Amino acid sequence: MSIFQNARFYTTVNHMKDLPATRAEVAFVGRSNAGKSSAINTLANRTRLAYVSKTPGRTQHINFFELGDECFLVDLPGYGYAEVPEAVRAHWVELLGRYLQTRQSLIGLLLIMDARHPLKDLDRRMLEFFRVAGRPVHILLSKADKMSRQEQNKVLAEVKRELADYPSVSVQMFSSLKKTGVDEVEQVVKGWFDALPPQDDGMAEL
Repeated sequence: MSIFQNARFYTTVNHMKDLPATRAEVAFVGRSNAGKSSAINTLANRTRLAYVSKTPGRTQHINFFELGDECFLVDLPGYGYAEVPEAVRAHWVELLGRYLQTRQSLIGLLLIMDARHPLKDLDRRMLEFFRVAGRPVHILLSKADKMSRQEQNKVLAEVKRELADYPSVSVQMFSSLKKTGVDEVEQVVKGWFDALPPQDDGMAEL
């Protein structure tokens, strides 16, 4: 059975002090219009697990989804940002940055990019940020259904070539609409969780 099938909403956090104690987390991040929430729903085989808005950038909190065994999926605020008040934007950026920089139980990142517009400046900054942290990143080139197979192969080859110097980064095509690429994502994320040390009596320090 898919590791995502039992995902259930756990909590929403708007401040670092409210982050729950967890053993391990895999976070979803991406530009506001990249299809992040749709990808989460597709992987979990749900329609409304993660909120999909017609207005990109509505996710302004950190949303936790429990998988079991103190392991979680985490839906992070999109970057690229919707039109929101400056005070909200500043808090949003600070919360996202601090989580990514300091969260010890974060074991891997699923970075969602629109396959038609991959590796934008903010995507590259995210990759550079995680290159220092040494955590693995798996890129989902989303909305692949909007491209021909030839176009998909070309984009995938180009992105892989550009990321040749990033040994901890992997990449694949993905479509929430057609549900293509789901098995590959599951295999990657399962590998991350399987690599965790045996569970002891304590949980990861925040």
